[in-house]
Amino acid sequence: MHNPIGFLESECERATAGRSGAAAVDNVVSIAEPIRTQGILREGDRRFRELLDALPAAIYTTDAAGRITYYNEAAVELWGHRPMLGSSEWCGSWKLFWPDGTPLRHDECPMAIALKEDRAVRGMEAVAERPDGIRVPFIPYPTPLHDEAGRLVGAVNMLVDISERKRTEEQQSLLVRELHHRVKNTLATVQAIMGSTARSSETIESFKHALIGRIGALAKTHLLLTDEGHTATFADILHSELDAFDDGSGARIRLSGPGVDVPSRLAVSLGMAVHELTTNSVKYGALSVYGGKVDVTWTVVIDATRRTLNFEWVESGGPQVDEPTRKGFGSRLLEFVLPGQIQAKTTLDYRPEGLRVHCVVPMPAEKPI
Repeated sequence: MHNPIGFLESECERATAGRSGAAAVDNVVSIAEPIRTQGILREGDRRFRELLDALPAAIYTTDAAGRITYYNEAAVELWGHRPMLGSSEWCGSWKLFWPDGTPLRHDECPMAIALKEDRAVRGMEAVAERPDGIRVPFIPYPTPLHDEAGRLVGAVNMLVDISERKRTEEQQSLLVRELHHRVKNTLATVQAIMGSTARSSETIESFKHALIGRIGALAKTHLLLTDEGHTATFADILHSELDAFDDGSGARIRLSGPGVDVPSRLAVSLGMAVHELTTNSVKYGALSVYGGKVDVTWTVVIDATRRTLNFEWVESGGPQVDEPTRKGFGSRLLEFVLPGQIQAKTTLDYRPEGLRVHCVVPMPAEKPI
């Protein structure tokens, strides 16, 4: 790299040899001016890059051929790696997909379209897969760049991470599906409550009193799933579903575990899971027959970095259990939705003597006293 100061000194010596002082000064000025201009441009470029690096949005640029020439730290975080400048093309993502999961070639991505068609691209979504396998949905804003003559010289792109929005949309969709599902199950649940209450009631008055209490317990579950303004305990979640089927003997429904507060975000998902387990048991499992039992035990495990809620749901005394040939909403909720929503790990064991479910739920760290 040339030293601008040394270059200027040598030019001054050559200019002053055999010339008048005034001519030498003019020559020095004519040489120094472009050097000063280059310095100003370099300083402006440095400040501009500092500004882009400070932005929370992922931003990168390419040349007219699509080769990446710059990216900021937010882009590195979104992509999960640092693509090679000058050789990586179109987009720095490890892999690209359309929102429906279809693979998206880099040379067909929105940035490639913007450069090939020389136009800004808006209103598109894509998904970037990082080298660690994590997928990040984003909205791109690729915009071509031109020189003073209007020639295409490259493009700039901003990638807006919409992971949180997608999670919210997924949760809302799940809640709507759950609402429809719960409405369909309500009649069957009420019928089961009435049958269980009738078998254990000796008089009309006792039947009426027990039925009102159990229907009230069912209503509490609906309230728990829609009211996110408070913290419930895990026992509250279980009682809101299972109390309606407790015959008071202490043998049909048995709950055992420490008091543990569950944040509303987790309570909604756990409430849905317990509701599905209860409904399944009422329809096909231990709670579908007289003498069937449900035992739920739970513990809280605390280590150096986190807390976890571990609970076991064990059914017995019901009809013989066979593993279902297809997965219903409840199974998908436990095995696929809960891991995505609250990072829970659930195992379903369809034993002949009764369903067993083991679930591990990450919990927020306890607040210091």
